Amino acid sequence: MKTTFAFALAFVASFLSFSSQAQQTQLPPLVSTSGLGEVKVQPDQVVFMTGVEIREKTLEDARRVADQRTAALLSYLKKNGVEDKHVQTAYLSLQPVYTGEFGQTTPQFYLATRSISITLNKPDKFDELMAGLYKAGANRVDGINYQSSQLKKHQEEARKRAVQDAKQKAVALASELGAKVGRPYQINEAVNNLPIGPAMYKTAMREQAMDAGGTTLALGEIIITSSVQVSFLLE
Repeated sequence: MKTTFAFALAFVASFLSFSSQAQQTQLPPLVSTSGLGEVKVQPDQVVFMTGVEIREKTLEDARRVADQRTAALLSYLKKNGVEDKHVQTAYLSLQPVYTGEFGQTTPQFYLATRSISITLNKPDKFDELMAGLYKAGANRVDGINYQSSQLKKHQEEARKRAVQDAKQKAVALASELGAKVGRPYQINEAVNNLPIGPAMYKTAMREQAMDAGGTTLALGEIIITSSVQVSFLLE
């Protein structure tokens, strides 16, 4: 009985394998290409981190001063029209610092660090906002990124261009062999696992120091990309 059952399983497995191979060999004539679409736009959002770094003799003093200055920064941002949803605590740290001989048990001071992430929808206000933050107690700035509030629209346009690029390549390849491209058979879009989503950002220009009295922010442009792989039937 067991032998018969094992034989039946083996037969089913063989049949499924044969069917799969048969399906693979029965694919219609195809031409497969990849396409890349790009959309270049000037960013209309700036994301940066600012905060405070405090050194005090005691842990309590470091925490208290850092909290006070951070509260002053948050108050300044709110008074100057930055919405709460565009302000987020990004980093917290409070630690002892030892600078003496190895094995020292008493820290020389305590270091408190607080950083907040800010999304600014008016890049032309960056210098003014930063000047106010410095006066309010900020003594560090960490990084800057550029974004577009119209990301979805630009993603759709990049995807459209990627599909067109793939089709143009397919037509060129098929024509070299005397064939014509028919309807699409299969299409896949490559997914980019960046925090910002499937589009890829590249900063064309970074923050630069310019003449006194002028702007210190060079927005440059960002590139939103889409990548697809398409198979077309050949006629």
